Amino acid sequence: MAAQASDLSTRLTAAPRLGGLDALGLWLRERQRAMRRVQWVVIAIYAALLIVPALAPAPARGAHIWNDVVLFAQFAFWGVWWPFVLVSMVLMGRTWCGVFCPEGALTEMVSEHGLGRATPRWMKWKGWPFAGFVALTIYGQMISVYQYPKPVLVILGGSTLAAIGVGYLYGRNKRVWCRYLCPVNGVFALLAKLAPVHYAVDRAAWERWPRHAKTPALDCAPLVAVRTMQSASPCHMCGRCAGFKDAVALQARPFNREVVEVAGQEGKPWETALIVFGLLGVAPGAFLWASSPWYVAVKQRLAEWLVAHDMVWMLEPRLPWWVLTNYPANNDVLSPLDGGLLIAYILATAAVLGAVILVCLGLGARALGGSTVAKVHHLAQSLIPIAACGVFLGLSATTLAQLRADGLSLAFVAPLRVALLAGASLWSLSLAWSVAGRYARSAAARSAATAGVGAAVAVSVWNWVLMFWIW
Repeated sequence: MAAQASDLSTRLTAAPRLGGLDALGLWLRERQRAMRRVQWVVIAIYAALLIVPALAPAPARGAHIWNDVVLFAQFAFWGVWWPFVLVSMVLMGRTWCGVFCPEGALTEMVSEHGLGRATPRWMKWKGWPFAGFVALTIYGQMISVYQYPKPVLVILGGSTLAAIGVGYLYGRNKRVWCRYLCPVNGVFALLAKLAPVHYAVDRAAWERWPRHAKTPALDCAPLVAVRTMQSASPCHMCGRCAGFKDAVALQARPFNREVVEVAGQEGKPWETALIVFGLLGVAPGAFLWASSPWYVAVKQRLAEWLVAHDMVWMLEPRLPWWVLTNYPANNDVLSPLDGGLLIAYILATAAVLGAVILVCLGLGARALGGSTVAKVHHLAQSLIPIAACGVFLGLSATTLAQLRADGLSLAFVAPLRVALLAGASLWSLSLAWSVAGRYARSAAARSAATAGVGAAVAVSVWNWVLMFWIW
């Protein structure tokens, strides 16, 4: 690895004559205008998928994906767009963010002509990715964002308007929104740690660069400190830094390297919260509540109590669709009781699952000795694969039901789900074994720590077994 880093300057200079990732990084750097045109195309498609279905009539009985714009947009967003954006993070890092994302492109474009104010301190709070993910997930369930186009317009369109507003107020040619406030920024940052490609920085080459040499300013839109960058989490993979001071190059790396070698250098409690309570708690709760017999049983008990105490108004769907689902024509309405219980169910699920998973991680970390808290944070990173797999399966469930309704035979789905859960579980266990190996003084301690993570993985897998095969 050291020899590879020392030769980085030479390889960058020769990149035009080479193939591979080095040359690809430089190719992206030289084609920023073309990338801007691609972004405008994506923005146009995104706007059409948001606005046209919201203005179109509800699908008629017997409508299909291929002949109804509402159903087509639903399939495009939740069956293709978002699930495979998540997959792209694992395969190519945050290339979606830097090259295609309409919100990122718009906030940067507006920032170019905005007020250019300094980023306020409150915006830099490290808990925003967790808070944004939880709030967006719960609100999306309250208004049935996966089933109807107007909620999609409210949530995604509202997020886009917020991105534009932040871009106008803060930064100059920067993506302040993406860096601090984007609701999915934290999820993307976690998944990018698994990517087999990243922009590697040769610190020695950077320091050797002649101080008197003319070097164009490095314009990093997502505000990454490139000189000290070790993680792929904040990098948007846009290529603008490729070749800078002959010290930055697009390189391949093992899938597990960052989680094992970099993630443990600094404990990040908010990342642990997002993994444990967000992706492994809030997300399963959001996907499971509608099919949960526990939810139905509690709702019936509460409804009986409300009727007995003359509080029938809690059972009547009085609120508008943008507060709680209210589509009487589709026989799809939520009462205040439904809404309150929905929120309580998701939060309770997150609290219980998160607490159990934290206990599992704590026992595993304790087996390794030394500082338990730091090791809990590091072991939590090994749960990223199973967490990502669960969100992918949950997002795709609605669209698979839609495809079945259109008469498609999907016999392969159940075996594929089993394969994905098994593969993600093994990946998380592999990461846990490697992370534990950095601290364990014995094979027994390493095995015990991995077993702790394995118990956490089993808890996560059980949620999806309930959803797909039991409930």
